[in-house]
Amino acid sequence: MEEEYDAVVCGTGLVECVLSGLLSVAGHSVLHLDRNKYYGGESASLNLEQLYANFDKGTPPAELGKPHLYNVDMIPKFLMADGELVKILRATVVNRYQMEFMLCDGSFVAKGSNVYKVPCTEKEALSSSLMGLLEKRRAAKFFAWAQDYDQNDPKTWGKLNPMEQTMRQIFSHYSLSKDTIEFIGHALALEEDEAYLDKRANETIQKITLYESSLSMYEGGTVSPFVYPLYGLGELPQVFARLSAVYGGTYMLDTPVEKFEYDDKGVFQGVHANGQFAKAKFVVGDPTYFPDKVKKVGQVARCICLMDKPIDKTKTQSCQIIIPHTQCKVPRKHDIYVVQLSEVHKVVPQGKYLAIVSTFAETGDPEQELEPGIQLLGKNVIEKFVSISPLYKPTDDGAESKTFISDSYDSSSHFEAAAKNILDLYERITGKPYDFDKSIAQPVTMQ
Repeated sequence: MEEEYDAVVCGTGLVECVLSGLLSVAGHSVLHLDRNKYYGGESASLNLEQLYANFDKGTPPAELGKPHLYNVDMIPKFLMADGELVKILRATVVNRYQMEFMLCDGSFVAKGSNVYKVPCTEKEALSSSLMGLLEKRRAAKFFAWAQDYDQNDPKTWGKLNPMEQTMRQIFSHYSLSKDTIEFIGHALALEEDEAYLDKRANETIQKITLYESSLSMYEGGTVSPFVYPLYGLGELPQVFARLSAVYGGTYMLDTPVEKFEYDDKGVFQGVHANGQFAKAKFVVGDPTYFPDKVKKVGQVARCICLMDKPIDKTKTQSCQIIIPHTQCKVPRKHDIYVVQLSEVHKVVPQGKYLAIVSTFAETGDPEQELEPGIQLLGKNVIEKFVSISPLYKPTDDGAESKTFISDSYDSSSHFEAAAKNILDLYERITGKPYDFDKSIAQPVTMQ
């Protein structure tokens, strides 16, 4: 450890590694520490032996195949093809490290006892049984308005004002039914609960626009808006760690933090680790490093399932299934998400499948809350690994203490909240927004 740096970064989760890379490229000297012997923190990808050890399940059975062929995400999420995280990837590491991604085969939504594909084309929309004919016409008018909507041009708003009106008021204007509202809000805007209905409509409309722009990025907009990296999400923290190292960043794994040093005014001064002291202007880290500076805001329940067949109701190699909370027999407030991956993503051996069910935990029985998603997997499940993770947020913005703490990863099936957190932290740290134009954007390589 050298004596002085601009930044100390603690934890090698996705958010911390991306920030480490961006700060290093921007000219900051970075010391990056992690208590673990591996990259990824909460967002690591584990092989089969690591997975079994992590859940105290002993030695994995031989019939599951070679352990090194598994790359199981602890935080399972897709990337929106036109989302902020993919834009950061294109601007920095995709071309440099030859990262490869695959399109998700489809997005589905549960309704009653059935699972329906979320329409990707006008033809699919017209033939879908999610809405009746008259309702499709009303929905078409809403989508035409939303497609033309520009938050910076009031002329495109028509008789509406999404900057002041709620989403409930916008839906009411188009006389949309409860089922259509559920479909738009949860399958397209990917809202987790009903709170969005009484918030400013602009935010949800931007999410719908992101879904549509992501959908149109590849394969003529006929597949899905989601992409996923080969070999699992654990690759993402590592490529940004390499980027930071190329620009002078210093990495130290298996290095627990002994103590953070603050002055009399509570301003960060440096860190003690390995019996040494490193001085720095500010510190960045995940919530587990700062228990006295975060507050718990909830919990996420997850169930990792190893399977020998794909989900019967989708017949795909990869998919997302959204179970709106209104479709659950036991009343709840948050949606349930199912992500399925397979051998084509290099995360399981041939003939095996990986599914992860997740939701915002509302009770003390997470497995029971996940049951609607687990039931969708049918009788194909070989082994289950259930966990519950606390959700933390920092108690302040870090401006005075020079301590910038990331949010925990939410229960959603995509990384947009994490990407927003990255860009927000970057702006708070540097005093200016991240400039995507400074880097030459490269297309994401698809297989």
